[in-house]
Amino acid sequence: MKTIFITGTSSGIGKETVKHFSANGWNVAATMRTPEKETELQKLKNVRLYTLDVNDEASIKSALDNAIKDFGGIDVLYNNAGYAAVGPFEASDDVEIKRQFETNVFGVMRVTRAILPYFRSKNDGTIITTTSMGGLITFPLYSLYHSTKWAVEGFMESLQFELRQFNIKVKCIEPGAIKTDFYDRSMNRIDKPAFNMYDNYSAVCHGNMDKVALNAPGPLVVAKKVFKAASSNNFRLRYAVGGQGPLLLFIRRMVPNSWFFGMVRMVTEKGFKKKI
Repeated sequence: MKTIFITGTSSGIGKETVKHFSANGWNVAATMRTPEKETELQKLKNVRLYTLDVNDEASIKSALDNAIKDFGGIDVLYNNAGYAAVGPFEASDDVEIKRQFETNVFGVMRVTRAILPYFRSKNDGTIITTTSMGGLITFPLYSLYHSTKWAVEGFMESLQFELRQFNIKVKCIEPGAIKTDFYDRSMNRIDKPAFNMYDNYSAVCHGNMDKVALNAPGPLVVAKKVFKAASSNNFRLRYAVGGQGPLLLFIRRMVPNSWFFGMVRMVTEKGFKKKI
């Protein structure tokens, strides 16, 4: 029986992925910052919960060591923990910028680095990371979030070359809009008092993108894609999934920048009237 180690399982894609792998006969090491608050996952077959904060190296090492001990090994690491800081970049500060990168970029790097000696020792393993279609294309007001996801895409793409010699596979899951609590629980909308020069633009863009999210598929489609990536023995790097994400990524590759940027503005800025 194979084992997957997942970060960020308290909600959304992470939680749904735990359920899907458990239902399909895998052992699951489900990690989160406060597992004592979780009441649903601990009831599932072959699932164990561990305390892990991607910004705390000691908790990462402890969770990995305990999972290997409890399950006899780990076959797949799924880096899923993350959040989005959203809003006008000018309204952000160093604290928010650093926090965004600490979790989405350095957190992924910490957990990945921690498991590499183990995967090398057995000359096998798979590292899967939720990067998002936002790691290859961009939308307004998401500059901090996009910058982290573009960084992780580059990190994973480069990493796959050096790890192939050890039979370690590197795979990116690139969801489009997914209907989860991401837009509430996992999103921090930057709000600086008395900083209102972007308010009209922000309201229009957030409103348009929230409408897209309402019609998006649920997290199960991503969980199924993660399962496909984890179960495959190939070295395929990218797995686009969810709603219009795969189509948008295809269009991005095929059309000139000016055309694609125009499409983004047409959707996200619909109803916005620039003050003259």
